[in-house]
Amino acid sequence: MAERVSRLSTEKAVVIFTRSQCPMCHAMLSLFSELDVCAAVHELDKDPRGRDMERELARRLGRTPPVPAVFVGDNLVGSTDKVMSLHLGGELVPMLKAAGAIWL
Repeated sequence: MAERVSRLSTEKAVVIFTRSQCPMCHAMLSLFSELDVCAAVHELDKDPRGRDMERELARRLGRTPPVPAVFVGDNLVGSTDKVMSLHLGGELVPMLKAAGAIWL
């Protein structure tokens, strides 16, 4: 499953693994939408292999629940707390620019 997560995480400049009823996932999707980022989104609760991918993401993040899990430029950034910390610190937009996710 590690290979599948790694492959999916390279689909676009930003890839977000979510669950459809997760409020924090919706917050992350809204943030990236407001930044005009077109992210690849994988809803794990709608994927037949979603449980296995969740376990792999939990292993990589060292936490549960492992969603949202945000990848930028093929690198696992983290979950809501890490992404918001980067955003509030002014580091997220430069990271997105460097990955080719935005051109502002």
